[in-house]
Amino acid sequence: MAKLVYDETGRLIFTKEMKKENYTILIPMMAKIHFEIMKNVFVHYGYNCILLETEGPEIAQVGLKYVHNDTCYPALLVIGQLIHALQSGKYDTNKTALMITQTGGGCRASNYIHLLRKALVKAGYDNVPVISLNLSGLEKNSGFTMTVPMVRRISAGLIYGDMIMALDNQTKPYEVNKGESHALVKKWIKKLTDVMADGHGFTKNELAANLDEIAKDFAAVKVERTPKIKVGIVGEIYVKYSSLGNNNLEEFLYEQGCEVNLPGILGFALFKADNRLEDYKLYGGSKVKYIVVKKFFDYLSSLEALIIESQKKYGFRPNGTYAHTKSLVKGMVGYGSKMGEGWLLTGEMLELIESGFENIVCTQPFGCLPNHINGKGMIRPIKMADQRANIVAIDYDPGAPKVNQENRIKLMLAVAKEQLAKKSEE
Repeated sequence: MAKLVYDETGRLIFTKEMKKENYTILIPMMAKIHFEIMKNVFVHYGYNCILLETEGPEIAQVGLKYVHNDTCYPALLVIGQLIHALQSGKYDTNKTALMITQTGGGCRASNYIHLLRKALVKAGYDNVPVISLNLSGLEKNSGFTMTVPMVRRISAGLIYGDMIMALDNQTKPYEVNKGESHALVKKWIKKLTDVMADGHGFTKNELAANLDEIAKDFAAVKVERTPKIKVGIVGEIYVKYSSLGNNNLEEFLYEQGCEVNLPGILGFALFKADNRLEDYKLYGGSKVKYIVVKKFFDYLSSLEALIIESQKKYGFRPNGTYAHTKSLVKGMVGYGSKMGEGWLLTGEMLELIESGFENIVCTQPFGCLPNHINGKGMIRPIKMADQRANIVAIDYDPGAPKVNQENRIKLMLAVAKEQLAKKSEE
């Protein structure tokens, strides 16, 4: 066991010695495809990472035991999943660390890391260090450093994850031979991991070539394009993507015979970078920081263009650009509404409706203020602007029965079936 080192605030540091001793780093699950690729990037850089895939009601119960029940649902699940893993006996807690993302924004999510450390002390694991994964310089650990090459690989993983997720969702509901699309998902996660481990796959030219190959592979799957209900999923980022957080919502909609459209994580990354630029314009700040963030924003925008180009080339339907999504909310909600998912949540609903996914499930943790304003609170204005909108807001929390959530979604789908039948007649 490595020597425990604390900073001046009393925070336990993940040290170089811990990395050298091959500490196991546990990562909570969110978006499976993206996080699998990201985890593999960390492994390439010498970190012994494990992505937690545990599910079940006991996760929330562990979270409730160590986190106040007024805390938002994603915190309960993330902290519950990590402590549940430590309690499982699978890991040597004297040689284990935890990793959690931290955006640095005003949402309570920025404080999950502090809640996690309090929970660890309460559970008797105060010797387990917590690594903050962030690009805002919030916390630093001598044993874990985000280098530029690592950021480039993770950014590439984000692009690949969005691409594979989108093509899988557009292919799986229509495939003739069930399981082909899922097999391609697994194939490309492994292939891209190997490619990036060899030092390739993250330059623009390599990204463009790989995205074309991915699209070509999915386009070769034999499909039968029968009419299906098209459903978009929006909401708080964790419950939007995490099967643990949304009770396997994607799979449920797929079983109901729907085609699902889940806007990519790249849009959220662009939104977060754009917020930093807007802050500079409104309040001033470091010109150097503005230039660096602007370059990063432009870089992500150029990668977004690659995804769109590849999808169009092989007959798939790309979502709208971030710039277009941003333009849709003008006059409906202000760009200053940027806590959590902010105006982007409204923008994604408008973009989905515009692209034919007028049936929308708005996922939100119970009591999530940004979601109640920009999600649930914007349903009426959206319906007034476009009569096609068929939106249901679903609250997720430990006390919400899954059957009630699914029944409310089924009511939305019943309306969608009527609309689909009417379209068919016309």
